[in-house]
Amino acid sequence: MIKQSVTTLAMLFACQAALADEFTPALQGYLDTNISQWATNPVILDALRAANAKTAEYDLVSINALDLAWQAEIGMSDTPTITPVLTNDAADFLRDQVDASNGVISEIFIMDQVGLNVAVSSVTSDMWQGDEEKFTQTYEVGAGATHIAEVEFDESTHSYLAQVSISISDPQTGDLLGAMTIGLNAEALF
Repeated sequence: MIKQSVTTLAMLFACQAALADEFTPALQGYLDTNISQWATNPVILDALRAANAKTAEYDLVSINALDLAWQAEIGMSDTPTITPVLTNDAADFLRDQVDASNGVISEIFIMDQVGLNVAVSSVTSDMWQGDEEKFTQTYEVGAGATHIAEVEFDESTHSYLAQVSISISDPQTGDLLGAMTIGLNAEALF
């Protein structure tokens, strides 16, 4: 029984690796063709600049407090932490991109220099992304960084989804401003 379970697990991991290899070129192609130019949109750049001016001096205690407040507000009617991130010009721009994607994009969010959400197309499970690969493998790597997460089967949508993340730099100065994560329906790319 143990040998069969180990064999089954090994097969599952091999299938997941094969899926990642199968989907990665399509995910990268969609990023290059449809998403990369969003990183230079003035509404995104302005939102990041404003957020960075506000959060530049935040320490981990401040960041964790915001993250806990965000999580506590999910599903509540009063959402003073979530609402400003969900209802701003950059969030409207992101939702427009989701709507225009015809089901390819499930979510988009941008993060500032400390990894806090600045604008979201829909509510995320937490506000602080700074400890996750979508931030550590993009913003912390530097300008031009891309991270493509593993494709995973999502039970709620019955589809294969992946998050693609990129760092965002100021096109005029080259200064690193933040990062953007896009949730993609990998199957819709074929």
